[in-house]
Parts: sequence; structure tokens; C-alpha cells
Amino acid sequence: MSAGSILLWVILPYVAVAVFVVGLWWRYRTDQFGWTSSSTQIFESRILGWAGPAFHYGALAAIGGHVIGLMIPKSFTEAIGMSENTYRWFSAIAGAVAGAICVVGFVGLVYRRITNVRVRRHTSRTDLAVYFLLTVLILLGCYLTFGHNLLTKSPYDYRDTMSLWWRSLFILQPDVQAAEDANIWYQVHAIIAWAFWALFPFSRLVHAFSIPLQYLGRPYILYRRRYPVASGARRR
Repeated sequence: MSAGSILLWVILPYVAVAVFVVGLWWRYRTDQFGWTSSSTQIFESRILGWAGPAFHYGALAAIGGHVIGLMIPKSFTEAIGMSENTYRWFSAIAGAVAGAICVVGFVGLVYRRITNVRVRRHTSRTDLAVYFLLTVLILLGCYLTFGHNLLTKSPYDYRDTMSLWWRSLFILQPDVQAAEDANIWYQVHAIIAWAFWALFPFSRLVHAFSIPLQYLGRPYILYRRRYPVASGARRR
């Protein structure tokens, strides 16, 4: 096992997770006003109205698909009678829908940020770096889903390599050999993803963690008039 392999498949994942967690804590403690995304809707709302929801919902669906694909062992799908070909097409169709929605929304947001001067002024260098990594991740993910798995005669099953390595990280016994045996494009995709999550807490995307969950359990707000309404006005 080489030093480069240990760096990429052992040190990098855990360092990225540590930076992600500590970065979120630090950002929340020191930058309360910047924790939520500084709204630019006042500058432009037409594109934001459809691009924002499309990107957010598509990204959430894509992340959910990644988690399911990496966490569910191949033995489980085989045990319930799902063949590899069926699983591949099912994941490809679901990924295509989520990916298409995410790409459309992301392109709209990037176009808006580039063409609107006032919106562009609210973009930091860290935001630009995160947007670049996200662009590469989306394009590479689309290629792996369609060009490498659906349009080739010999599709690649990442669950025999990358999934094994991913799950081994949680038990603190990284399966470096499984990662090294993976297709090179899947390796690149994983490395870029760790870099993206390490920078995530320091970008405007951190607002994803500012969801006001307390509103779900908050009692209804009752509005009462300060002064009683006159009887004549009530009849009218």
C-alpha cells in the first residue's frame, strides 16, 4: 500500500469530514449573519424563481440516490430478486430525472450570477471554487450514469468497489484495495467530492443547514385586534 493510496483513500476522507464538521461549527459560532444565504432576490427574481427550486430539489434527490447506492449492499438487492441489470436501469432512470432537474436549475443560477452584475458582486472566491467543483461533479456524474453505464456494452458496477470502500470508512477500517480497484473516473469523482464537502461550510451553500425545523412544532400564532371593532363596521 503506497503513501499516495493512504493519502487519497484514508486521510483525505477523514480530513474532509473533520473540516466539514468543524467548519460548520465555526461558521455558525462566528458568522451568524452569514450563516443563511444573503438573499439576492431583490436584484433578480425571474430566473431565481424557477432555477432555485429546480437546483435544490434535484440536488437533494441526487444526494439521496448516492447515499442509497453506496449504503445498500449488492447482496441485499440480489436477495430481494433484483438483478444487476434491473438495478442499473432503475438507478439510471431515477438519476436521470434528478440529474436533469439539478442541471437545469444549476445552469439557470450560474447564468443569473454571471449576467447580473449586482448578483455577481455577492459571490466570493470560495463560492467560485465550490461552483467549479460542483460543475465538475455534475458533468462527471452525468457521464458515469449515461456514457459509461448505459451507452456501453460493458457497464461498470461500482458496488463491487467504491461502495465497499465507502462503507468501510464508517467502521474505521478503510478498504483501500477496493478503492484502488475502482474505475479511474469513479476515483476522480470521489476525490473531487471530498474536496467539495471540505469547502462547503465556507461557501454560501451552507444555508442548506439553516432550515427552520423549529417551525414544524411551533404552535399557531393567533392575531388579535388591539381595539374592538365597532358593531356597525362589523355588519358592513
